[in-house]
Amino acid sequence: MFVEKFRPSLTAQRVAMRRAAHQLLDDPKVFDDPLALHMVGKKHASALRADPCQFEATPLSPYLRAFLAARSRYAENELALGVRRGVCQYVILGAGLDTFAYRNPHPHGVLHVFEVDHPTTQTWKRARLEEAGITLPNDLTFAPVDFETQTLAEGLAGAGYDSGKCTFFSWLGVTEYLTTEAVMAILRFIASAPVGSGVVFDYVPSPSLLTPVQRSRFDALAQRVASAGEPWQTFFDPGLLAMDLRAMGFEYSEDNGPEEINARYFDGRKDGLRVGSLSHIMNAQV
Repeated sequence: MFVEKFRPSLTAQRVAMRRAAHQLLDDPKVFDDPLALHMVGKKHASALRADPCQFEATPLSPYLRAFLAARSRYAENELALGVRRGVCQYVILGAGLDTFAYRNPHPHGVLHVFEVDHPTTQTWKRARLEEAGITLPNDLTFAPVDFETQTLAEGLAGAGYDSGKCTFFSWLGVTEYLTTEAVMAILRFIASAPVGSGVVFDYVPSPSLLTPVQRSRFDALAQRVASAGEPWQTFFDPGLLAMDLRAMGFEYSEDNGPEEINARYFDGRKDGLRVGSLSHIMNAQV
């Protein structure tokens, strides 16, 4: 995601807050993350425990919280399937305050994790980890990448990434903040990975495809992130995106829209928690 040169991403903090709020507000949890509250910082964690709803005040908040939980669970479920077919590297693009590396369920040596993010955001995260007393695992490498001066390939190569090994990529909450050219370049890089590799990423659908009600929600969210200095730039038509992925060399792709996500993770819930109409998660395999 976009980040100013000397300031960590505000959206990364907001995502972490909603992931933590999910642990307190929703039962059953869609995504169980025992480290989520530790990652938001002591002050925010204390405030959340005192009043979990204080950061969830808008009508769109439950839908966003549901989607953040669903996309993380989906990505980690697909990662687990990837490990079974030979994936031994996991690259988290725009890692933010993601906690997977610190609760990695796989035995040591099975899966090496690379966290890719802007150097400023990574410095901020490492301070959070130290504050929380979370030890850095041996199977983790930070790959600081400033996309204004580096390509993903350069940043990963400098971190010891092996382009010859089967790799799974997760790319959550990022594509809308980059230019279309940057998004497509990264997807082409992933498509060049060995057979069995794959990526899960979420995206915002093209405004031209939305109903008036959906467009009003789109505008509200777009205005919010723009006011934080991180405007949306890229949107996709699901059908055209699937065609582009195929042309790049992905052998398989599966688009999960709001209907599929709600049926998979939120069917039958008594609390009515569900994702909204802008929710899309793409799964593509080489």
